[in-house]
Amino acid sequence: MADATTMTAEVTQPLTSIPADGLTELAQKNKDNPADKTLKVKTVCTGKLSRLNNARDLGAFAIDEPPVLLGDNTAPYPSEIVLGALGSCLVVGIQANAAAKGIELTKLEIALEGDINIVSTWGTGDLEKPQIGFTDVRGKVDIDGDAEKAVLEEMVNHANTWSPVSATLSNPMPVSVSVV
Repeated sequence: MADATTMTAEVTQPLTSIPADGLTELAQKNKDNPADKTLKVKTVCTGKLSRLNNARDLGAFAIDEPPVLLGDNTAPYPSEIVLGALGSCLVVGIQANAAAKGIELTKLEIALEGDINIVSTWGTGDLEKPQIGFTDVRGKVDIDGDAEKAVLEEMVNHANTWSPVSATLSNPMPVSVSVV
């Protein structure tokens, strides 16, 4: 199987821009009502290490573990989903900034990779290792459009700064989990 840097989804049509007027309206609506929004996902264990996750009224999406983590390899595993969430969030941010600047994008692909420490094996392995989870995440953006490279680079950096998922990965925050 190809790694994430060589996998490509075939784009069969030009990229569709985010409507600038819709973006302006959304920004104003959020400015007028700045309250945080609570997102909800329900995860249900369906067997061995596979899970189904439900968000809003959408169909469930599966998560599994790879064989190296004792899974059946039927779906991405949680850390791959995190990288996918980051890439997706960055794409939206870049698209929004392109729309706000009147830039037409013709190509936008993000390849992400992350180094992850798995020696603790969900708290059942080596518990002396101080860092669990990702120790480093790197991305490469392949972007093209009707703007100079420096403008596109600035948009990418700006999107990373303002990405909720990038901020979640970069900034410590409290996480609490309790039994019902």
